[in-house]
Amino acid sequence: MAPTQTDAVSAQTSPDRRPDIRPFHVHVSDAALGDLRQRISATRWPERETVDDLSQGVQLARMQELARYWATEYDWRKAEAKLNALPQFVTTIDGVDIHFIHVRSKNPNALPIIITHGWPGSIFEFLNTIGPLTDPTNHGGSTADAFDVVIPSIPGFGFSGKPTEAGWTPDRIARAWSVLMNRLGYTRYVAQGGDWGAPITSAMARQAPNGLMGIHLNYRASVPAEIDKAIRAGDPAPPELSREEKAAFDAINNFAARGSEYRFIMGTRPQMVGYGLADSPVAFAAFMYDHNNGEPQRLLTRDAVLDDITLYWLTNTATSSARIYWENSNKSNTSATVQKTADISLPVAVTVFPGEIYNAPRSWTQRAYRNLVYFNTVDKGGHFAAWEQPQLFSEELRNAFRSLRSRGL
Repeated sequence: MAPTQTDAVSAQTSPDRRPDIRPFHVHVSDAALGDLRQRISATRWPERETVDDLSQGVQLARMQELARYWATEYDWRKAEAKLNALPQFVTTIDGVDIHFIHVRSKNPNALPIIITHGWPGSIFEFLNTIGPLTDPTNHGGSTADAFDVVIPSIPGFGFSGKPTEAGWTPDRIARAWSVLMNRLGYTRYVAQGGDWGAPITSAMARQAPNGLMGIHLNYRASVPAEIDKAIRAGDPAPPELSREEKAAFDAINNFAARGSEYRFIMGTRPQMVGYGLADSPVAFAAFMYDHNNGEPQRLLTRDAVLDDITLYWLTNTATSSARIYWENSNKSNTSATVQKTADISLPVAVTVFPGEIYNAPRSWTQRAYRNLVYFNTVDKGGHFAAWEQPQLFSEELRNAFRSLRSRGL
């Protein structure tokens, strides 16, 4: 059974009660969970890899142990309870249902923020940031740091609808997010994104809708065009690069050569991806498991990883989520020209987390964003920074947008 909507709405979220915003409640049927466990148990396994590292993919023994736990001990109902403890809604924008979490701070002067996930992430990435952002006084901040938090599911992901036509690029999603914030009654707000959330948030900044004050990114398109061209051509690093720039060049080069195969598959054949991954939960889990530098549980619990994987499985979004890669398949993920950073005049804040695909040097970031108002390098966290380090991530958002609050924009 698909997740359902409910008429129940808390007093905290009553301002969202309007006919085009419907309250949402998650409940997956016992039959669907039983089918998942049965499919896991019926997995036909491949032979063991012929190496002792991750160079051929996630190891057989690791996947078999994950599958055993998933089928016999993991409890999706706990994940459901986490979601249903939060105000959730659905609204239709541009013909597609958009699911989102919306938590208002008790501070009437809170700054609204819309935060966008990526792949293979989801709304689960940000659940542990909601408390620190909406209630900062109980999480090391001050009342003036409070945010109202909006966390939507990208179309084709999670509980949002699946587009039935092509064209849902980051630019189109950005326009939908602007409609969403306007529909929620916000006349001034900020936006944040990492992974696919970064190009979506950057598109919002380029479009500069009324009310958007600035953006924060934790994954940037700050690679100079000449560096991107050299990497694409397989050329060595230019000799004039600083030590920090050379390290970033090498990291991008390594990712392009060894770490981005999944995006080429989804970028060219998302429908073919779905035929196998929509039928086998273990195949789907293995495909998604190989992120975070091949160690998804390095900074995440096993249950956290499975909450995310199970969400994709239960909503059957292997194919629909892959299509965002296809929509951008003729574009680079590294060049500053892709996100058209030169066209962004709004204030931009950037945090560099050390476990990111590459650590963007300040020099490149300043070249990319003409109105860079905040740049900071922190000492822990990776590509899924909010998921891995929710408190630190929240502190960075407070710091990043403090100048905009003080300027009264």
